Amino acid sequence: MIEIPEAVVLSNQLNSTIKGKVITDVVAAYSPHKFAFFYGDSQSYSSLLVGERVADSYPRGGMVEICTPKARIVFGDGANLTYYAPGSRLPDKHQLLIGFDDNSFLAVTVQMYAGIWAFQAGTLDNPYYLVAGEKPSILSKQFNREYFMNMISDKRVENKSAKALLATEQRIPGLGNGTLQDILFNAGIHPKKKVQDLSEQQKDQLFISVRKTVIEMCEKGGRDTEKDLFGNAGGYITKLSRNTSGKPCCKCGNIIIKENYLGGTIYYCKECQPL
Repeated sequence: MIEIPEAVVLSNQLNSTIKGKVITDVVAAYSPHKFAFFYGDSQSYSSLLVGERVADSYPRGGMVEICTPKARIVFGDGANLTYYAPGSRLPDKHQLLIGFDDNSFLAVTVQMYAGIWAFQAGTLDNPYYLVAGEKPSILSKQFNREYFMNMISDKRVENKSAKALLATEQRIPGLGNGTLQDILFNAGIHPKKKVQDLSEQQKDQLFISVRKTVIEMCEKGGRDTEKDLFGNAGGYITKLSRNTSGKPCCKCGNIIIKENYLGGTIYYCKECQPL
């Protein structure tokens, strides 16, 4: 699933592969998928995009945004983006296929569910898209200690768990259930621990971990549980994920525990992250 690290990596790779190319073909909804959510009429994407020259691509929270002079193409959550060099064979299944003037193309498939949106610039009113552009990125200077402490001191979050603080209600757009696992592990905080029970030192450790962990994930090419634009796994080796569940903790050797919590899976070490 695309979260902040993957959005950064994919955007950088798109800028190095398709920037400056002219869109010559668009095929939308070729392979039916009930959880591929298109903005508006997917069959209008061709008339909107063909002839457009690709400008920059950007991470927008946990979304990837491709810009052209008059349009935007946005991918989120479970969208899998794959770049195919000129002369490559077309994939058998895809939810969106974009061809370019050098015979290369970008294929998008949906893993579980995903938004695949093409629209005229400035017309999308999706609240997740809008808030991702309004709030500061973890990677920006605006996401500083003062900003984080104001967020964590809000009376509306004091009874929430650490997981709920980080990954619900778009408090930090793009920080999802996958990324938060290592953030909490590095801070030594249990995902179920209440915000009101965090000491000032733990709050400071959490801020440091949020910044440091996400930056490391981005610098290493995303998490090893996700794929990049060329189908390669990310170079950041996750400490807590499906890859480490039931295995010894990298710090203390205790077995990593997996549980369901708040509509998703959490992983933790009961020794390193006491509740």
